Amino acid sequence: MTGQTSAGRSLVLTTAIAAGAVVFALPFYWLIIATTYPSRDIFAVPPHFLPGNAFLDNVRGLFADTMFGRSMLNSVVVAGTYTLLGLVVCTAAGYAFAKFEFRGRSVMFGVLLITLALPSQVTLVPLFRLMVWLGWLDTYQAIILPTLALPFGVFLMRQALGSVPDELLQAARVDGAGEFHLFARIVVPTVRPALAALAIFLFLAQWNAFVYPLVVLRTPDAYTVPVALATLQGVGTTDYGQLLAGTLLSMVPILILFLFLQRQFVAGILAGAVKQ
Repeated sequence: MTGQTSAGRSLVLTTAIAAGAVVFALPFYWLIIATTYPSRDIFAVPPHFLPGNAFLDNVRGLFADTMFGRSMLNSVVVAGTYTLLGLVVCTAAGYAFAKFEFRGRSVMFGVLLITLALPSQVTLVPLFRLMVWLGWLDTYQAIILPTLALPFGVFLMRQALGSVPDELLQAARVDGAGEFHLFARIVVPTVRPALAALAIFLFLAQWNAFVYPLVVLRTPDAYTVPVALATLQGVGTTDYGQLLAGTLLSMVPILILFLFLQRQFVAGILAGAVKQ
């Protein structure tokens, strides 16, 4: 009976997982199918379940009506630079919060946690005024620099670095290791799974950013992908074929990054959840 009960539970669990996978995959399947039809046929009733033959036409129209290739390059440069710099800043800040005792540490960390609850729209106007004062409008540093110390990233790295044994760090200091050597050669390799997870979050956050880049960027040459795709939405008409084709193409870099880091992603999500 125990074996039958276990087999029944396994069957139910497998069926539930399969059903969930189908539910989550269905929108992506519809996106792929929709990009192969002209705009007038995308919302046909009944809906299409088999691919059409208009994908290349939609892609050609997308590149003709927008500087989509340039926008993709802009997004790769901005998101890649933001991810690399954000990893350094968040890891260093998390290391300071996790392993150093200094006055006001608890208060500063509490303020950091409070900022997690603040919507980004609250800081939109002050940031815009600051960029105007600095003369950074329509520049990439206006997008990259203000949010390098991402509160969630600092929190994630602080939790992960909290699991690094203090004895290991103290032994390295006794052997003569400086703080920079200690951080680069011991601390960072120890939390690689957390770094992989944070890299995905940082890249995804910057890649999908829309409202703030829309406010700061002024010329089509500087547009990132979300801003470029927004230009396809007209007042009276919207070419959904081109819009969905651009959306599909914009997912490719994210999928490549996730596939490259997937082995460490789950471990990174759980980093610091259990402390020794």
